[in-house]
Amino acid sequence: MAFDTEKYLNALDMFNIRLGLAAAEELMDRAGNPEKQLRFIHIAGTNGKGSTGAMLERCFRHAGLKTGFYTSPHLIDTRERFRINGQAVSLDEFNRAGEKLNRCAGDGRYSYFEFATVLAMEIFAAAGVEVVIWETGMGGRLDATNAVMPQACVITNIALDHQGHLGNTLAAIAGEKAGIIKPGVPLFHGVLPEEAAKVIYARAKELAAPVYPPRAEVPEADGFTGNCQNFTYDGKRFSLALPGIMQRENFRMVYEVITYFADRWHFSAPEAFQALPEVRWPARFQHIGNLIVDGGHNPDGVRALVEAVRERYPQEKFLVVYAAFGDKQAPECLKFLDTIAQEYIFTVPGAGGRAAFVPEELTAMTSLPAAVEMDPEKAVKQAALQPDVRVIVSGSLYLAGIALKTLCPLQSILNI
Repeated sequence: MAFDTEKYLNALDMFNIRLGLAAAEELMDRAGNPEKQLRFIHIAGTNGKGSTGAMLERCFRHAGLKTGFYTSPHLIDTRERFRINGQAVSLDEFNRAGEKLNRCAGDGRYSYFEFATVLAMEIFAAAGVEVVIWETGMGGRLDATNAVMPQACVITNIALDHQGHLGNTLAAIAGEKAGIIKPGVPLFHGVLPEEAAKVIYARAKELAAPVYPPRAEVPEADGFTGNCQNFTYDGKRFSLALPGIMQRENFRMVYEVITYFADRWHFSAPEAFQALPEVRWPARFQHIGNLIVDGGHNPDGVRALVEAVRERYPQEKFLVVYAAFGDKQAPECLKFLDTIAQEYIFTVPGAGGRAAFVPEELTAMTSLPAAVEMDPEKAVKQAALQPDVRVIVSGSLYLAGIALKTLCPLQSILNI
């Protein structure tokens, strides 16, 4: 019987978070250290990792480099985590690589994320990719992705999230994110609260890592071409297929990273930036008919969603389908969403094994009209049938995944 990598991974406990690098490093050694064949751009941050990575991947690809893109979590299919030149790894190669790594693992015991992280190294090394966009799972310092030596480190932003694992203050969370900084390796960062910036800059200084902050104020959008926002930055015109001020903040890091490596890796930065209108990142302000699907699940992410909505649809009010896991700050998120909502459908995120707010609890957190639908797929379908209102689906990447699975062909999610 052929080895089934997805079945094997799912037999590992996805939600049993084990912080630390020792197991990942052991598995890398057993696999013959595939990471040594690769060049990594390591991305950490509370929000914006995926969209920043998607911009970087598309720009490097357009410049002629073969790319690998490792992300988490997946929305519909595990293979989303392993993309080569924007295409999810084929099922055959996924299973071959998983079988090979399983043999290497022997009697070792590894978590879902540890195995998946080393599996990504195997897949990308076998494919001969030239640059890997390498997204941290959670935190940074003790995240399995931190077992590599990158060409550059990127910290997108710092906000409160995963406090049970990362700490209850911005300084504590920044300390975990700063754990990806390596001696002498350039660090690029986005908009940072002062409390977090002090921690990150101190760590960079300690490791003699040169720091490349954004070089100018966040540009203003001055128009839209379809779903692309247009703006001027550093005296140049850009059109970006990801809307909202947060994406313009993320772009400033992308601009620095691409400019830095263009000279060193001998490609044209202006040519690389021509890919920006083609950037796709599922479940980030993604339009599907009358729905906008967004995986924002903490106050900072939901605030960014609301800002993007106000820019693109300044006069509209929305039907909002919302669900949240129990460790998320749902009351704060709903305060942002209340400013653009006319009514809600409250449901559950749809992932077993994790505590979630029940819809009745969410109903008590808002004064707006709200319906309850315990089946998230039915909630999405019910909202999609509303003819005269635009709909936002938000609160959880798992809920976003259900929306995409319900409304989109699989290939449109696998391949970006």
